[in-house]
Amino acid sequence: MTTEPSPSAGAAGPAAARRAGLPELPCVFRRALLAQAAACELARRGSVGERETVECRAPAAHANCETMVALMRERARFALRLPAADAPLRHAQAMQLECGGILGLARALGAPATPPEVHALVLHAQQRHGSLAELPWDEVVGAMRAWAPRRRRPA
Repeated sequence: MTTEPSPSAGAAGPAAARRAGLPELPCVFRRALLAQAAACELARRGSVGERETVECRAPAAHANCETMVALMRERARFALRLPAADAPLRHAQAMQLECGGILGLARALGAPATPPEVHALVLHAQQRHGSLAELPWDEVVGAMRAWAPRRRRPA
């Protein structure tokens, strides 16, 4: 994963991508990457003002990750009490879905747990099971339910 300076410093960012005619693809697992619960070799970090952004550099990988998150949301809807697919998630629900889902996928595939590499996990899951729909979803959803954010240290 590379870190790019903000677009105001002359680096390629969302505005530069728009000017170049490239599609702007925000990372599907950006919350997990920003929380350092996962990593991705295709992610490019940047900033827009005070906000940190994470973009995907590969449209095909972005589509695979979108499919993965859609399946995670569908399979965990009852267990996590998620709203309908067209309704937005609260931040805590999105974190539980992304961070817990990636950790559960890593455990189900027997991958090292520190920090899981998102793109590699999705590719490995497709190769091993033939389809993302054929994953051991009970194990993945169980990890989503068990995931909890890090506790804050007392001030």
